[in-house]
Amino acid sequence: MKKIEISVIIPVRMITPYLRETIDCLKRQTFKEFEIIIITDKKEKFKGVRVFNSGEPTPAYKRNLGAKRSKGRILAFLDDDSYPENGWLENALGIFKENSRISAVCGPALTPPKDNIFQRASGWVWASWLGSGGAGVYRNRIAPRREVEDFPSVNLLIKKTDFNLVGGFDVNHWPGEDTKLCLDLVKLGKKIIYDPSVLVYHHRRAVFLPHLKQIGRYALRRGHFAKVFPETSMKVGYILPSFFAYGLLIGLFVSLLFPFFRIVFLFLFSFYFLLLFLANLEVLTKDRNLFLFFLVIFSIYLTHFTYGLLFPWGYFQKTLQTVPREVDSHKMMYVGG
Repeated sequence: MKKIEISVIIPVRMITPYLRETIDCLKRQTFKEFEIIIITDKKEKFKGVRVFNSGEPTPAYKRNLGAKRSKGRILAFLDDDSYPENGWLENALGIFKENSRISAVCGPALTPPKDNIFQRASGWVWASWLGSGGAGVYRNRIAPRREVEDFPSVNLLIKKTDFNLVGGFDVNHWPGEDTKLCLDLVKLGKKIIYDPSVLVYHHRRAVFLPHLKQIGRYALRRGHFAKVFPETSMKVGYILPSFFAYGLLIGLFVSLLFPFFRIVFLFLFSFYFLLLFLANLEVLTKDRNLFLFFLVIFSIYLTHFTYGLLFPWGYFQKTLQTVPREVDSHKMMYVGG
């Protein structure tokens, strides 16, 4: 019987073409001593993969269920729209062996080169220092190794003993269950290491509507976390978009009432778009696509505005609902963001 060192756990609502791509990439891993666990809504089959059905709860519940059914000493979490490079597991395992205090290992989630232009625009928002803000560009592009305190479960590997020690993912949160889990680990004095060699590719939500729906969920949850978990969520990078969004609305109103203020308002607004222009020159140098360049600029603007408007709403909510993403069972795909 094959020894199981790592359990790869992927929560899904149903088996999709993206998930099949993920499984194909996992089967090409240089490290072979692992199992793949898929948690679906309804009973499904997938050759060579352990599949369990859980009904329709959120990904946090499904990840916990996958962890309970796992055989490996390391839990490797992926999203169903992400796929790893061939050395993903081998590189991560090497990092775990460096220091016993390392509880979790993570790495960048890059935009797949074959994504369409509207998905690539979303990817550039995440990879831009001006677009990603408090989340950190290292999550979505290659960056030097570092110790982190918060990382998404799109590419996160954790020792099972430590996962169980903190009680797994908090099922009361989605998105954001990964932020809470990382915070619990850090509070125990554990280390979370980001390394660029632990690399996956992550298909993006296309701009504009699917991307902005996802941004809206993140904004509400991060705003709520700024109140209940300020250690990792009450940060300048997460708060600034709200000053921008509400400042834009108030500034527009004031400039209509007081004409002399219009010059100040136009200057600040023009300066912001100059920053957008300069921050995204990299799009032109790497993609050499003028349409994509302006698409990214407008996408970052809408991202800042949407996130900024909703962050305070999340902050003042006593609780937030955790509702799974909608699916189209006939087309075998997720709907919206």
